[in-house]
Order: sequence, then C-alpha cells, then structure tokens
Amino acid sequence: MFVFIHQKPAVHMKKLTNKEEEIMKILWRLQKAFVKEVLAEIPEEKPHYNTLSTIIRNLEEKGYVGHQAYGNTHQYHPLISKEVYRKSFMNSAMNDYFNNSYKGLVSYFAKEEKISLEDLKEIIEQIEKNR
Repeated sequence: MFVFIHQKPAVHMKKLTNKEEEIMKILWRLQKAFVKEVLAEIPEEKPHYNTLSTIIRNLEEKGYVGHQAYGNTHQYHPLISKEVYRKSFMNSAMNDYFNNSYKGLVSYFAKEEKISLEDLKEIIEQIEKNR
C-alpha cells in the first residue's frame, strides 16, 4: 500500500511536545503501525496503552498522522515527512535563538566545541561546490 506523505508548508505546523516528537520518530521509522507496535518500540518508561493512543490521536488532530481503520482498530502513518518537520524545526530554532543568522548558529556550535575545524572546512567546501 502506498502512503502519501503530506508536504504541508512549515509555517502551519503546530509544535510537538517531546513525547509527540518521540512517537513521530517511531512512526517515521516504521512508516505505518498500530498503537501496540509503537508501544513495543518505546525503549523505557513505556506509557500506558491508552495514554499512547491519546498522544497518537493528538498527533492526528495536529495533522501529523493519518490512519487506516480495520474494524475498531487503527493503523497509523505519518502525513508529514521527517524532512519537512526538520526544516520547520530548524527554521523555528534559527528564528527563535539565532535571529535567522546561520553565522550565529555556527558560532554557537564552535563556542560549545560541538563542531571541529575539519567540519567547518567541509561545510565551506560544500558551500563553494554548490555555488
């Protein structure tokens, strides 16, 4: 079965809670799953089945997840691709924390020693290559 991944404009996406984001990562990996299959993928501190079901229904209300009904049970699938979410998340972080400055973002990681000189050189090479 083909599952259409909706490419919603990033500006209309509602922010996810940490738990919702964790569930989306599982759904992106599995591509389609029943609640019990998502529950099996949660590594520790598993929520109650009904709690997880509520989280997934909230994701559906926010437009991130769709479902296929099989009688009284639902199989869920992502409507938003991981790439579209990542772009929205990064654009929001850039705006909220770095005043839309990529220089500020890279400077932050350099100051925190999260990016090496070699990494920076590779980034510069990629930029020059894509010009």
